[in-house]
Amino acid sequence: MILITIIEILDNKGETMELRNLVTFINVAELGSFTKAAEQLGYSQSTVSFQIKQLEDELECLLFERINHTITLTERGHELISCAHRICALEEEFKESLNENKTCSGHIHIVTPDSICEEMLSAHYMDFHTKHPDISIRFTTGDSGVMLDMLDHNEADVIMTLDHRLYNKDYVIAKEQQIPIHFVAASDSKFAGAKGLSVKDIIDEPFVLTECGQGYRRVFDRELAKRSLEITPVLEIGRTDIITALVAQSNMISYLPDFVTKPLIDSGKLCYLDICDMNIEVWKQLIYHKNKWISKSLRIFIDYVKSAEFSN
Repeated sequence: MILITIIEILDNKGETMELRNLVTFINVAELGSFTKAAEQLGYSQSTVSFQIKQLEDELECLLFERINHTITLTERGHELISCAHRICALEEEFKESLNENKTCSGHIHIVTPDSICEEMLSAHYMDFHTKHPDISIRFTTGDSGVMLDMLDHNEADVIMTLDHRLYNKDYVIAKEQQIPIHFVAASDSKFAGAKGLSVKDIIDEPFVLTECGQGYRRVFDRELAKRSLEITPVLEIGRTDIITALVAQSNMISYLPDFVTKPLIDSGKLCYLDICDMNIEVWKQLIYHKNKWISKSLRIFIDYVKSAEFSN
């Protein structure tokens, strides 16, 4: 119904719907604030208010409920948001078709855990930059909850999680892969080579772990709690490169994804511990919001990450 109304307005010679009003509407809806939308778009708040009022007048319906300085989408507002994305997407697609023979350019914001950010930057960034020098990338690190919130508010283009397997009807999972994860210690650890160990055998050893409550650490702690066990690490830090370096030269133990520890395992500085009673599922997932317009530059980035990050 909303889409039909928009088409009628666009076809009416006496009236012209401003595409920028739809862009403003999308930003207000996703940021949940006229003020934040104004800041993001570089407008005054009065301009944003005027554009939304103009859009409501043209569509002859209320798009936001305004109660005690909070705004929420009305039923019509929810209906319009997907239509607005489709219209803006068509405009972007048309612009891109005009520039098919030009070098692809754009800016991409990706949010990942620290460990994945380190891997992507060290192993893949220069290759991507060499192939696509006009696409700029901004990396931000955060926990899964923060990442999903940023997707919901269009503050991130795409995220990559390292957590339990996430599903939500509002998100598109571009790719996913279960990631092996092990307890690791120095190669000369007293536990090296021991078979059939239990978590209880190592529970009182000094542990260095990633930060509590984040990603796979949260999954790990939850699994320990099921067994009425708890580990109090001597050090918590998000930098997995520091963790592996510390473990390799001490009697400390950690619990890390294999892609983090593989270089030191291969070099013989670390070893996997044969813990038989801890089997945790950790998934790497590449996710974007279902309403996100996938520009040509973002599609190139997603396709590259899918092939590079998930190859075995």
